[in-house]
Amino acid sequence: MDLGGCSSSEPFALQVTDNSMEPEFKRGCIIVIDPAGVIEHESYVMAEVENGYIFRQLVIENGQHYLQPLHEDYLHEKREISLDAIKGVIVQQASPKGKRNERKRYTAL
Repeated sequence: MDLGGCSSSEPFALQVTDNSMEPEFKRGCIIVIDPAGVIEHESYVMAEVENGYIFRQLVIENGQHYLQPLHEDYLHEKREISLDAIKGVIVQQASPKGKRNERKRYTAL
C-alpha cells in the first residue's frame, strides 16, 4: 500500500478481514481511515508494523504508545509502537451492505 504522494492526506476505505477488533468492528465491515486524523488515547488507528499494516486501538500509558486488539483471544498481541508508525485514524465504519443506519462515526471527517 502506497501512502505517499499528493493524495496521502485523503481518507480511504478498507475492509476488516479478521475478528481481532470484535465486538466493535465485525469481520467484513468497512472502515474509513483519515491519514490526517487526530491521534489520541483509545482512538482506532492503522499503523505500519513489520513492513505491513495493522488496525488496532491506540492506548497511551505513562507516555508509552501501544497497539492492542479488542478481542480477548488476541490480547497477548499488545505491542509498543512509535507515533511515526501510525498512518491514519479510523473515523467511520459501515456495514458491508452499505446501510446508512449501520454507520458509526468515531471522529469528524
